[in-house]
Amino acid sequence: MVSIPVSGPARLDGQVALVTGGAGGIGSEVVRTLAAAGATVVATDLGETHPFEGASNIQYLRYDVTSAAETDALVNRIVQDHGKIDVLVLCAGTIANTPLWDSTDAEWESIWRVNVMGVVNPTRRIFPLMKEKGYGKIVALGSVAARIGGVASGPAYVSAKSAVHGLIKWVAKAGAPHGVYANAVAPGPVETAMWASVTERKPPSAHATVPLGRYGQPEDIAQSILFLASPASNWITGTTIDINGGSYLN
Repeated sequence: MVSIPVSGPARLDGQVALVTGGAGGIGSEVVRTLAAAGATVVATDLGETHPFEGASNIQYLRYDVTSAAETDALVNRIVQDHGKIDVLVLCAGTIANTPLWDSTDAEWESIWRVNVMGVVNPTRRIFPLMKEKGYGKIVALGSVAARIGGVASGPAYVSAKSAVHGLIKWVAKAGAPHGVYANAVAPGPVETAMWASVTERKPPSAHATVPLGRYGQPEDIAQSILFLASPASNWITGTTIDINGGSYLN
């Protein structure tokens, strides 16, 4: 069993971080936040165009999280380019709000492939590298939907995010003796394009469903992910941090 260090500053100097879904609303903010904390960040998404042009410590690569073959190629490329992967942040996701009785097999397969296998594929490939090195931080994007049965999302999304929460606990148990941490964050409603796609947003107020009076912003989530990805959380593993403005009180 490795020696677990005491918690330290929320800095990532000298570390290499991989962020999936890195061109999306929350994902892109996570990329910027980790880079600002000193990490070399490899951001991935399905687009061909580099969304972080001019940033010297951000590399962008096209990558489909549902493909095991592309995962192998991606990891090999990162190790070749940077020598290691210290941090894995899993932000890739997709959503639907179809009721159970109207949902199709194709929708269920699509939601689960991206939200669940999109966590499984990178994690099962990168975990052994972290284990061999004796250190690694894995952070997955869950959802308050998994806590309360959905906000504006349908059952496929709710169940997929519930699976992510459970998977992270398993990875945390397996990784703890080897210095590999695994945690999740469960955002409440965050003002992104994905959130807008499934709901008619109303002006936030103190009397709305969010006690703190506003919907979340990507920055709210990215800062918590930085905490879990950094030495600031060296005695935290296997947990899900709820970031929801008080809309779910655990």
